[in-house]
Order: sequence, then structure tokens, then C-alpha cells
Amino acid sequence: MSGTRKLHIKSFGCQMNVYDSQRMTDTMAREGYAEAAAPDDADLIVLNTCHIREKAAEKVYSELGRIRRLKEDAARDGRKVIVAVAGCVAQAEGEEIIRRAPVVDLVLGPQNYHRLPDLVTRAARDGKIVDTEFPVEDKFAHLAPASRAATRARGVTAFVTVQEGCDKFCTFCVVPYTRGAEVSRPVAQIVDEVARLADAGVREVTLIGQNVNAYHGEGPDGAWPLARLLHRVAQVPGIARLRYATSHPRDMSDDLVAAHRDLPALMPQLHLPVQSGSDRILAVMNRRHTRADYLDVIARLKDARPDMAFSSDFIVGSPGETEADFAATLAIVGEVGYAGAFSFKYSPRPGTPAAERDDQVDEAAKVERLARLQAEIDRNQAAFNARCVGRSFDVLFEKPGRLPGQLVGRSPYLQPVNVMAPASLIGELAAVTITRAGPNSLFGELAHPAPHRVAAPELARLETTLET
Repeated sequence: MSGTRKLHIKSFGCQMNVYDSQRMTDTMAREGYAEAAAPDDADLIVLNTCHIREKAAEKVYSELGRIRRLKEDAARDGRKVIVAVAGCVAQAEGEEIIRRAPVVDLVLGPQNYHRLPDLVTRAARDGKIVDTEFPVEDKFAHLAPASRAATRARGVTAFVTVQEGCDKFCTFCVVPYTRGAEVSRPVAQIVDEVARLADAGVREVTLIGQNVNAYHGEGPDGAWPLARLLHRVAQVPGIARLRYATSHPRDMSDDLVAAHRDLPALMPQLHLPVQSGSDRILAVMNRRHTRADYLDVIARLKDARPDMAFSSDFIVGSPGETEADFAATLAIVGEVGYAGAFSFKYSPRPGTPAAERDDQVDEAAKVERLARLQAEIDRNQAAFNARCVGRSFDVLFEKPGRLPGQLVGRSPYLQPVNVMAPASLIGELAAVTITRAGPNSLFGELAHPAPHRVAAPELARLETTLET
């Protein structure tokens, strides 16, 4: 293969897949692969997959159909393309992927990304390979770090995986089977990675894990909990903001709640999935917390940080869910007043206990309940956004906006904020007064305006056009 080889990775699903894809890209860069924005002229195509819902898995096979045509076209031009499926679908289905989609040359599970260079070489030489064994070695110790240039190109915010796997075994979830038991990265490894990110201009870091607040990584004096890790990461020069996701209500310890009170860099926004507002369904799900337990966690966090806001995940139509159970879910949305949430229809995943139950909910009922739930979530999100109008808070500016002279940043609550501001503020925090709330974002003005700004009436007209 002459010249620079090209790699295209497409990520499906969670933030951890985004992080994993970046680490695979960085590792293959060391092998001479340049990142390609599209698959058309790539020599190596990797689909990094999600298995949480059936729809996510089926998207992968649909994508492989398109890739098959690209691979055939490349072969007619005398160019060999290697196609790999990675991630949780790979871990769950293994050789079935190659049987169902012969275009695939390589299947590798999420614990084997550090082996990608060798596996690609072997697949090109020997033919199809499946590697879904859980390795003894720590993949994070073998994955290449991002170059300074790659980090800068990815922007001023970054994800850092600190924990993988889950020991909770919710009855609807495949994560314990595809990602394995809970494992935490050592403190020093995480701090070194964050320091490299900060040196390249990253200002905000989100620590991520399937069950991130179960973190128990090895520190210099024994295992550290997440709260202590957050305090340490906050000391890295250049890091102005911290977040973490995704949390389980049972692991919201007192020291983690106190971190929201004591650590200015830790943002007052938390994604805390509840899944259902019904105690009966929570028991069926094996969530191991009740509605009251969950609301108590919310109350503790608000006591520690009165300006806290929350987002959540909800599943509608779980096996056995009645209209009364669903009504309890609708009620908890209003009771918490979420700033946002993700809602999904229950999707039976092979091998999980919930999939084996004989009290599955009718598809039409799931569709109807999902629409009602999402409408309630949208109402609460709109109300939260409306309450931000007139407030002033720091915005971390990330990139140019859609209008000339406009920048887009994030509020402490993760909302996109559109502001007329100089490009020199990208990567900086600046005080912004919120003047208007749109359906999906906020609009504001710098507390210390820059000169030569668009006149207010014209700006309002342009902003309205963008939102609609």
C-alpha cells in the first residue's frame, strides 16, 4: 500500500465509545494511518458499536451494507480495504457478525483495542479474525496517547474514561456481559492523561465510566474513590471545569455529594439515571434503589449545591409495566424538574433476564407512552431553560457559531449558548447574561461586550431564523 494509509472510525452509542474511537485513532496514527472524515477513500474502516438497544445494533448492519459497496468499488480499483467491527455488538455477537456480514474482516471487543494494529496486519495477511477474549493486560497502558495536534483539533473539552464495566446487573442491560466487571484505572494514569490534555488546550474534562461513581482506582496510598480523584484532577493546571458520567444512585456517597459543595471546578449538573418512577418496575429492573432512595439522593445534592440541575435516562414499556407504573414515571419527571433527559422504549436484549419474561408490553403501548414521556421531558427542559433568562454565568466558548461574529459555548448546565463575541474567546470562560431561551439552546450577551457587535434588532431576527 503506497502513501499514507487512511482510517475512518464511526462511533455509535455512548460517550465511552467516542473516547475509545479517539484512542484507536491515536494508536493507529502511530502505525502511519491518517484520520479520514468519510469512509469512501479509507484503507481501514472501523465501526465502534453499541448494543444497548436493538435499533443501535441494527444500524450497524445497515451501515455494513453501504460499506460492502465501498469495499467492492475499491477492489475493482485494486485497493484493499479492511473492515472492522469493534465495541459491544462485536463482544456480544462475535463470529455471528462475519456470518451475517461477510464484508467484515475483523471483529474485536472493547477490551482489545490496544491489539488493533496487530489484528489489522493479521486480517490483511491471513483472513478473517475474531478477538473478543478479555485480555490479562491493561489496554489503557498500551493505547497510544493523542498527539498535541490531534487533541487541539478535537476542541477544548474532552472525555477521559476512568472506569469500565458494571457489577449492578440491571435485568434489561447487556453492559456487564459486553464490558465485563467493574475495573478502575490507576489515579496516576488518569492524572497524566488529563495533564497532557490540559497542556494541549483542553479546559473542561468529563470523567466517564459505565458506572463512574463506583470508581475505586489505585492511588499512591490505596484505592481512591471518585470524589478524591475529582479533587486531584481539579489541581491539574489549565483545567477549569470538571464533570462526570454516568452515575448510579446507589453509589452517590457522602464524599461525592460534598465534592459538589466544596469543589468550584465541578459543574452543578449531573446525569443521574432513574429509568422508572415506579418502585415495582425498579424492582423488576433490579435497580436496587427505590423512588424514595433516588429522590433522597437528589435532595442531598441540592442541599450541598442549591443550584444543582439534573438529567436522567428513562425506559418505557419495561416488562410488566402498567399504566399506573408509567404514571409514576411521568410524575417523577415533574417532581425533579429535569433540565433534560433521554427516553427510550424498552428493547429486549438477548441473554438478559428481562428478555426472557413473558409479560412484554405491546409495541403500540410503548410508542404511545414514549411520546407522552418525551413531551413531559420537553416541557420541563423548556421551563428550566426559561428560568435561565436574566441569569449570568460563565460560559466556556468552544467554537464559532453559525452567524458571523458569533461563538457557541456551554453553560455550567451543558446548554449550548450563542453569543456575539470575538474569536479570541474560544477556549476561555467569560461571563454571559442570558437574554433568550430557544427550544434547544440559549442566547446571551457578554457581561463585558466587545466592540463592533451586530445591532440588537438584526441579531434577534437572525437568531430566531436559526432556531426555527
